[in-house]
Amino acid sequence: MTLTLSSNAFAPGQSIPAKYTCDGRDLSPDLAWTEAPANTKSYALIVDDPDAPMGTWVHWVVFNIPAATIGLPESAGVSLPAGALQGNNSSGSARYMGPCPPSGTHRYFFKLYALDTTLTLSAGAKKADLLKAMDGHILAQGELMGTYGE
Repeated sequence: MTLTLSSNAFAPGQSIPAKYTCDGRDLSPDLAWTEAPANTKSYALIVDDPDAPMGTWVHWVVFNIPAATIGLPESAGVSLPAGALQGNNSSGSARYMGPCPPSGTHRYFFKLYALDTTLTLSAGAKKADLLKAMDGHILAQGELMGTYGE
């Protein structure tokens, strides 16, 4: 099953406004999604940049987003829904880190997963830990890609 993930900040495949990047206020953009399967227990979100020069750069990891949640407001990285936890990004911080390409235009993928469980990971978990914990528990997923750069 596919979730439709969207943002009022940018359209799919379009440029992410500077206020959501290191050139602006570095706020997380608002996100909204369609209803997931009835047996969804939580959501997980991964934001990454596969165009980074040293390999995929992870910008945000969030998990245990409550099943009743249908979106995250702008700047949600500062105040997530109760129970949601942030994992570590590639810089080792448990927070949203906006696009900040060293050169050129990069693609940023916001990937949302509806899960049939609440994960037992701790805050600060890495993307690899999250992917392993989600294995066999993904009911539906959706993706939103935006670009940023020169």
